[in-house]
This record gives sequence, structure tokens and C-alpha cells, in this order.
Amino acid sequence: MLQRIQTIWILLAVLGALFLNLTAQDFDILGGNLIINISTVLLILLGLLSIFSFKNRKRQILLNNISIFINALLLGFLIYWLQNLPGGITFPEKGIEPVFSVIAIVCLLLANIYVKKDERLVKSVDRLR
Repeated sequence: MLQRIQTIWILLAVLGALFLNLTAQDFDILGGNLIINISTVLLILLGLLSIFSFKNRKRQILLNNISIFINALLLGFLIYWLQNLPGGITFPEKGIEPVFSVIAIVCLLLANIYVKKDERLVKSVDRLR
């Protein structure tokens, strides 16, 4: 069922990864642009696979957890890169790239909450039969 609320949260996380890739065009130092492009493609594939795994809720939770881990690594990379720029982090001048990873992590956590809620609902209905 694609019309569930967790599908919307996962889709928002995928859009966050896309916006991150669109805004992070200045990562030429240490192959940063390549790292961001690879992680974005991986996050999009995991998100779409998670959306279409709605019948297997355990797999959906696992894919979301993997996406959260990749987003956390990407967030760490972005913060490390921004700290090594001259002048440190000042968001109006340097960019808002880490914000998109944080938004994606929050959306995936909310999606996992709703997937677990659906799992509890299905188990409670199975007990009644």
C-alpha cells in the first residue's frame, strides 16, 4: 500500500538526498563531489526499494536503518569538510548541505516509527483470529 504515511516520510528523505546533491556542487576537495554523488545514488535506490517493500515491514525497517547510517556518515563528512574550510562554519556563506542530511534522518526515523506501528497493528489483528 503506497498511500501510507511512512511512504511520504521515506519520499521526503529521498528528496532531501536529492536537494543535498543539488546544493553540494563545491565539494572538489578530496573527491567530495564523488562521495556525495555515490551516497546520493545509494540513498535514492535504498529509499525506492524501501517504498516498494511495503509488504515486508522488517526489510523496510532494515533499509531505513541503512539509509539513516549512510546519512549520518554523510553528515559527518559534510561537517568535517565545512570545519576544514577557512573560517569554520558560517551557514549563510558556506551552505546548508548538512541540514538536508538531518532532515532525511528525521524523516526516516519517523517512517520507522510508523512502520513499527503498522507491524503492531497487524500482529494485534492476527491475535484476534
